Amino acid sequence: MNEHNTSLRFLVHDWLGKAGNIRISRAARSRTMPWRAVRIEVDLSSSVFAIIFFRHGDGSWCVYPPTCASPAMNSVLS
Repeated sequence: MNEHNTSLRFLVHDWLGKAGNIRISRAARSRTMPWRAVRIEVDLSSSVFAIIFFRHGDGSWCVYPPTCASPAMNSVLS
C-alpha cells in the first residue's frame, strides 16, 4: 500500500472496516495547528470510537501529526 496516494476514505475503511455508522465529527485547521485534521467517529455497541487523521505536507493522511519545522542555523565554511 502506497500511503502517499491513498485517500482518506480508503484509510478510514482500512482502519475501521465495514463499521456501520461512520461519520466525520470535526474537520479543523487553525493558526496553532496549521495542518488539516479530521476526526472520524464510529458508534460501537456500548461506546463511540474515534480516530483523528492528519494531512501531511506531501498530501498523505496519517494518524500522527506532521512535525513542525524547527529553526535552524547554517554556517558556511570557506
